[in-house]
Order: sequence, then structure tokens, then C-alpha cells
Amino acid sequence: GLAALVRERAVSPGELLEAAIDRVEALDPALNAVVVRLYDHAEAAIAAGLPDGPLAGVPFLLKNLGGACEGTRRTSGSKLYEDHVCDHDSTLVARYKRAGLVIFGRTNAPEMGLSYTTEPVLHGPTRNPWNRDRTPGGSSGGAAAAVAARMVPAAHASDGGGSIRVPASCCGLFGLKPTRGRVPAGPDLGERWAGMSVSHALTLSVRDSAALLDAAAGPEVGDPYSAPAPARPYLDEVGADPGRLRIAVSAAPPNGVPVHADCRAALDRAAKLCADLGHEIEEAGPAIDGAAMDAARLTVIRAHLAADLDERAGELGRDLRADDVEPMTWAIDHWGERVSGGAYVAAVQAMHRIGRQVARFFLDHDVLMTPALATPPVAIGALDPAGDDLDAYLDAMARFAAFSPLANVTGAPAMSAPLHWNAEGLPVGVQFVGRFGDEATLFRLAAQIEEAAPWAGRRPEAT
Repeated sequence: GLAALVRERAVSPGELLEAAIDRVEALDPALNAVVVRLYDHAEAAIAAGLPDGPLAGVPFLLKNLGGACEGTRRTSGSKLYEDHVCDHDSTLVARYKRAGLVIFGRTNAPEMGLSYTTEPVLHGPTRNPWNRDRTPGGSSGGAAAAVAARMVPAAHASDGGGSIRVPASCCGLFGLKPTRGRVPAGPDLGERWAGMSVSHALTLSVRDSAALLDAAAGPEVGDPYSAPAPARPYLDEVGADPGRLRIAVSAAPPNGVPVHADCRAALDRAAKLCADLGHEIEEAGPAIDGAAMDAARLTVIRAHLAADLDERAGELGRDLRADDVEPMTWAIDHWGERVSGGAYVAAVQAMHRIGRQVARFFLDHDVLMTPALATPPVAIGALDPAGDDLDAYLDAMARFAAFSPLANVTGAPAMSAPLHWNAEGLPVGVQFVGRFGDEATLFRLAAQIEEAAPWAGRRPEAT
């Protein structure tokens, strides 16, 4: 919509940037969503002349993790990187710029993206616009708070265990995690977290999510692998008839934790909506070993964290100390002993076995519907990265985001749609998982649901 106004010369990119900056400066003191201001960078990009891309002139925020943008500060939520300035653009950011997006800030994220809340010691907690005592989720919590507060209509995000879908659920937004390999991680990485982590965005609308994925998706030269190519642009799927889908519905999380009544109510409401829209609803879910899945993915995350910290130690020319990072980051890195090569390979193989099991489930189903989270948004401080009990911390995260990791382990696309608000006025999302490579079906279904039960008109009072 903003891009159309720019094309029609109803508004200039500079005016849009000024309006977005005004929103950030007015709303962010209460939310702490935007932790790196890049206003001069944005003004310089406009002055230099924007590409004639489909999103030219739209103000945009990058997550403070990943998304290398030349000449800009990126801290990864950690004092280890407090003064880090990117010396090049990532492939994703280059594509965003080519589409004409105007990057004017970075949003808060937990240290190294390791939490389902956004409370880094370096930058402080981001607060949920629906209730400032609650988390906006993580790790893309700053992005979610900024979009929910209407600072911007969309913001960059990434998802390695639910980090797009968790904050989408907490903040009443649409959030889609693409298929593994859909969005390139280069030039620095071939993959992140053995393919579990993928970049995309948090948005108010299904349409904008599709448009951004069209701008970002597709392999780059040298990628180790890529997702199956779509038949047509994702924007063309928005409004297309999804047909009669076979939707499996499951309220049972792989790790077996209890599910809050509000999350079950959201699922029941979504199932009825989909049935009313003509889809075939069946109670079913893939049979997998949840404990084995969690052990495998945590092994992979620990190994990648160790590699990241070792790389940073090399850049700094010294050994790292416990006080260089938050207590939970240090504890995860030094959990028992560091992961051996054999343990890492076994973990990746276990993930691939689970991926094949789930792929067979999708031979008989088009979509798997679950709660997005096992509880509504938790209080600030409930997931404390500065605590001293690793077991309690990991258990609390597992009880909060019980449903999202499956799509990361299998590489399948998955989305959270805001279809329910509880008695406290907090958003409660519903997750839809598709078969590998089939974002098209998810976009068709999401657009149909959005039209039948629109959510954009609901907004936090403070905005």
C-alpha cells in the first residue's frame, strides 16, 4: 500500500521515512523495540536514489541479528558485538534494497537469538504492545512489537525454533517461516543451525508477507541446496482458491507439556472456521519421538553457538570469559562438554529421520493445524536469560513454545495467524504447517482465513 502511494506520487519516500521515524520516537520509549537507529543511513539511501523495485520507498526495520547491512551497527543482542559494524550486505539485505525498501533501524533480539523472549541484558526487555508486562515473544520480539504498534507494516525476522511464529502469536500478527533453503543465508553462511533457521518477516497482512517473500526468495550462486521453486509468485497465491484442503488438527505437543485452555480455544475456533470454509477437518498428528527431536535440535544449536563464540574469540584475539555473555548463553555453550563431531552428525541424522516421518504424514494431509504456543504470552522475566538455572530455563521455554520447533527440524513451512484474543485481551495464535516446499497452499489458506476473520482492525490501545 505504501509502495503504491510512492508509485502514484501521492507521497515521497522521504515523507514516509519521516512518518515512520515519528512513530518510532513516539512509541518506542514504552516498548523498546528499535534498539539501533539508522536514520542517517536511510536518508542517504533515499538521497542516492532508490531502485525501481516493487516496494520502493517503504520504511523497513532489520532484526538486530543476521541481516548484515554494510556500514551499520549490529550487536546480536550481546556486548560481545556491541561495537560491531557490518562491512558488507548479506544476500537477503541486498535483495531487500533491490526491492526498494528503506532500512532505518534494527529491532531488539535476545542474545544470539537463543530465547523465546526478547530481554537481552545489553538492550533491556522489549514489551508487548497489548500488555507491557508481557513478552512480545522471541527471538524476533522487537520486530513483532514494532509491527504490532504500527511503527511499520512489516519487519525482518528470522526463525530457528519458532522465532517468527512465537512473536506473531504473542503480538497478534501474521508470521510465516519459509521452507528450509527458501531464503539464502549467504554470503557468510550456507545454512544456519543445520537448516533450522530461516529468515523472512513479521507482517500485519498475508499480502505483505507474500510480497516480501517474493522479493527475498530464490537460491544464490553457490548455495549448498535450495527449496523447490514455486510455480508462480507468492503474491499471486493471495486470493487464489485453496480448494478443499485436508487439514489435520492436533492439540498434542511433541514434548507432551500441558496446553493452556486459551490455546486450545484458539485451535477449536480455527478448526471450526476452516470447516465452515469447506475444508476437511480430522484430528490427527505425526507420531514422532519428541524427546529425541528436542535432544537433536539442542545439540545442533549448542554446536553452532560454540562455533560462533570461538569465531568471535578469534576476532577479539583472546579467550572468552563467562562475563562476556549472559549466564544462560555461557551455560548452554558449556553444557556438560562441548558437542563432539560425532554427536553433531548423529543429531543432524536424527532431524532428517524426523523430517521423513513428517513428510510421510503429509502424503495424506495438506496442512497440520496446532496451537502456535502452549500458553498465552508470558510475563517479562518468566524466561530469564540472566538466571542461574539452565534446566529450569530450558524447561520454561519448552513449556511455552512446545509446537513450533517441529517445522524447523523438518524444514517445512509454517505460519501463525492471529485468530483469537483471550479474556485478558492478549492475542493467541494458531499454527498451520505445510508440506515441504509448499508455501503456496499456506498463503492461499491464510488469505482465505484473513478474509473470513480479519485481524488487522484489532490493535493495541496505545497505538
